[in-house]
Amino acid sequence: MKVAKDLVAASATPMVLGILAEGESYGYAILRRINELSGGELDWTEGLLYPLLHRLERLGYVESSWQSVTGERRRKYYRITSKGTAELAEQRRQWDTVVGALKEIWPGPGDSRPFRAIPVEGLA
Repeated sequence: MKVAKDLVAASATPMVLGILAEGESYGYAILRRINELSGGELDWTEGLLYPLLHRLERLGYVESSWQSVTGERRRKYYRITSKGTAELAEQRRQWDTVVGALKEIWPGPGDSRPFRAIPVEGLA
């Protein structure tokens, strides 16, 4: 299954901020974590992640620093700021609203309500 681009775009900021709320990280590790969290369903590219990280940095939600690890090349590590933590809380509030509304519409496992398509005028 491929997740639609608009859904990926809408969820990108809270996903990255949520990962950085777990602790500082660098680009490739963030990509691996997203893949892991989604069971491989979200296969982000560097072309999606790095512009997002740069935007989040410009907004003051994350800050970065170059770090060297012995025997490895330098990496740019990102960490969430207090402003980013506040934004993550707001993003979560918004997503909770969306998910709550979807749960009301979509029957879940064990839900005896039938899933009914709503007729669209002129198409029935």
